[in-house]
Amino acid sequence: MSTPKFKRVLLKLSGEALMGDESFGISPEVIRFVADEIRSIVELGVETAVVVGGGNIFRGIAGSTQGIDRVSGDHMGMLATVINSLALQDALEKIGIHTRVQTAISMHEVAEPFIVRRAVRHLEKGRVVIFAAGTGNPFFTTDTAAVLRAQEIHADVLLKATKVEGVFDSDPVVNAEAKFLKTITYMEVLEKHLKAMDSTAISMAMDNHLPLVVFSLRVKGNTKKVVCGEDIGSRISN
Repeated sequence: MSTPKFKRVLLKLSGEALMGDESFGISPEVIRFVADEIRSIVELGVETAVVVGGGNIFRGIAGSTQGIDRVSGDHMGMLATVINSLALQDALEKIGIHTRVQTAISMHEVAEPFIVRRAVRHLEKGRVVIFAAGTGNPFFTTDTAAVLRAQEIHADVLLKATKVEGVFDSDPVVNAEAKFLKTITYMEVLEKHLKAMDSTAISMAMDNHLPLVVFSLRVKGNTKKVVCGEDIGSRISN
């Protein structure tokens, strides 16, 4: 039996990760794969929270380039994260994992409102808590929401699951010579304008000493390996 290194984690998933090979939307195969990855750490007794992006459905900053007001666009993006969160909840419940979705925007018929004490209680009872609708405010990304929620629930680490192996000194999709960075400081991420997370999220993590691990979601078992302390992905810390 693997031994987890962390008691409580927050897993950040990008909306794009749920597309699979599609150009938009949610891939049923990918959502089931993600649910299995989450189950693998829940079964270790790890208290697990999740933040999902909405870029597979709508991204506010992209909408603003098409003439949509940025505030309206960001609110549309928040609703996209709710759609993804409900899809993930459905996939988890189908494999026997109890979940709760909490939203930063009140929609009582769909999910619980975000209440930090209630969220922590759910985690203590072994439920997966999915935080939707970002921070509830425009101009803040789901990366920032993930750091904020991780701090509020006192998570031991924030795990960012991506399409690539970890943090690189440039975009590995564009530059085949991009150098993989196993360990890096918050300040180096900010100074070098690396795309691990947005600058607001990195600054908040740095101010609160929240360790970050960036790893590839595409490799089966990686989530469990990271939680158990294996040398997977990139680590961002002081």
